[in-house]
Amino acid sequence: MRLTESLSSHLAHLALEAIRKSGAEVRNDRLALAEIKKTLARHLDQDPKIDEAVRRRIASLQRRVVPGSSEYDVLYRQYYEQETRKHRP
Repeated sequence: MRLTESLSSHLAHLALEAIRKSGAEVRNDRLALAEIKKTLARHLDQDPKIDEAVRRRIASLQRRVVPGSSEYDVLYRQYYEQETRKHRP
């Protein structure tokens, strides 16, 4: 799913509002919004076929890598980039 800039901005503002309502302190709105947009893009601008291939590849490793861990995130980004390069025309 690809996000337009306006939708990304709208969702980031909603998320920031929810963060504030939860009682968290936000020191810099601009940086917080940029980080939220970056996170949204990273998680939503993915090709489902590539995503599935990457998840299978991580699951096939001999050691168990826990989803959500920093190791998983690093491997996911690395493998996603590799798969994206393979599938480019």
